[in-house]
Amino acid sequence: MNFIRPEARAVLWRWREVLISLPVLALGMAWATGFGLLKWVGMVVVIAGLALALAGWQRARFRGRQGGPGVVQVDERQITYFGPLDGGAVAIDELSGVSLDSRSAPPVWVLRQPGQPELHIPVNAAGTDALFDAFAALPGIRTEHMLAQLSKKPDHPVVIWTKPAARLH
Repeated sequence: MNFIRPEARAVLWRWREVLISLPVLALGMAWATGFGLLKWVGMVVVIAGLALALAGWQRARFRGRQGGPGVVQVDERQITYFGPLDGGAVAIDELSGVSLDSRSAPPVWVLRQPGQPELHIPVNAAGTDALFDAFAALPGIRTEHMLAQLSKKPDHPVVIWTKPAARLH
């Protein structure tokens, strides 16, 4: 018994963290208007709700439509893409760069690892949600830049992240 249309369910699922943050924020606001210790607990809950809302907002912007070619898995600090025609794996710790190439349909993430061929992952492949956390763990990545480029879809490849050069001592 499905009472919710698939399109509406997909929208709710995409924005799930933001939707979950709303009752947390409401509870925190209610407690924050109280007295004594409850007021301080309420303020902490409000801050936690805001953090959840911000993280959910970023994740929802990263998630696109699913149903593209292939499947992505992130496991043991390794990104693996199983595509219909190609695929591959890269170690997150060995990545030297991440780019977004919007010239193809669908746009693709281009992951570079020294000594390996570039790995092209469609932004709408199944499991690409896991790439958000993998990319967020890269040192110095600018998440807002990544999300802006993802929504803009520029007509040329855009470098999202490159590995910082090792400092000489």
